[in-house]
Amino acid sequence: MIKGNFPAEKFRKLQTPFYYYDTKLLQDTLNIIKTETKKYGYHEHYAIKANANPRILKIIAQNGLGADCVSGGEIRAALNAGFPASKIVFAGVGKADWEIQLGLESQIACFNVESLAELEIINGIANEKGKTATVALRINPNIDAHTHAKITTGMRENKFGINLEMLDGVIDEMMKMKNIRFSGIHFHIGSQITDLSVFRDLCIKVQGLQDELEKKGLNVENLNFGGGLGIDYHHYSAIPEFENFFKIFHQFVKQCENRQIHFELGRSVVAQCGSLISKVLYVKKGTVKQFAILDAGFTELIRPAMYDAWHHIENITSDGECEIYDVVGPICESSDVFGKDRKLNRIRRNDLIALCSAGAYGEIMASQYNCRPLPKSYFSDEL
Repeated sequence: MIKGNFPAEKFRKLQTPFYYYDTKLLQDTLNIIKTETKKYGYHEHYAIKANANPRILKIIAQNGLGADCVSGGEIRAALNAGFPASKIVFAGVGKADWEIQLGLESQIACFNVESLAELEIINGIANEKGKTATVALRINPNIDAHTHAKITTGMRENKFGINLEMLDGVIDEMMKMKNIRFSGIHFHIGSQITDLSVFRDLCIKVQGLQDELEKKGLNVENLNFGGGLGIDYHHYSAIPEFENFFKIFHQFVKQCENRQIHFELGRSVVAQCGSLISKVLYVKKGTVKQFAILDAGFTELIRPAMYDAWHHIENITSDGECEIYDVVGPICESSDVFGKDRKLNRIRRNDLIALCSAGAYGEIMASQYNCRPLPKSYFSDEL
């Protein structure tokens, strides 16, 4: 019995490991995002850091979304894929001079600025080029996103954003800068957030903050709430709760005629449409464990090793009785483990294994450690 919707017989002809993308699921996801954002006039900028596969980017750009970039390379990838510069926003705590120059020359929509030091550099570079940089101030609201410590970004101890108690001083200095145009405020409190009440807390804090800024004479044209909406890794085809997510912001944030509300979703856009397909090299029986050793390792999918992340795993070429396996890779590191004590249909050499919900932070984070080649990618509408 072949599992799920994977075309296993077609996979047999391909060199493993590789990434497989379900373009229909991606399009279905994009359709829901467009429907929900249109309800409220919201703007979505896809977070390119989640997956920068050129085909994925082109599909998303063709659907009219903007792009959220965190490097000069991502700005180039966005432009090459067809995202208009007027829909590109640029965040990141360590923007290099050449990246700032690229943003200015490309006339991107906005720099999401994370410190006074960065603001001063952007102002100086813009002055040298005779340009004005449009900026939003990324503010650290000190909100616990209740997610993994390595992907929370909105607490005081995190490197991201301007702490609330420092904001007045930053604004005072910004108002003196002749090559800076203030356009709004930006937030991003973490990733893989499944407790939607966290976003309600963010809305309440932001609503109060924007009121304070307007009392000081600052016109907040744009509110950017970043991303962070999580997915259900246990149900790999489940489209995230976009309806409930956007409804929270509609309920708790006042929308004015001359103010735009922006989002930067990444994982929730692409995670479910991608799977890593790998071949079984060996079944190794130990004294206390049975190992399924794959030809994919953390060089192809690092999330389990880095974040202790859980991915649904399927043997897509077996209908045998279920047995218990530790599913591991070939890398010479003890952390190269995809899942422990997993119940899978009986595994034999050359069986094909799918590691699901790997469309975000999978292919984009692949490395050539152990001199391994980077994985190729294939799409459901091309096989």
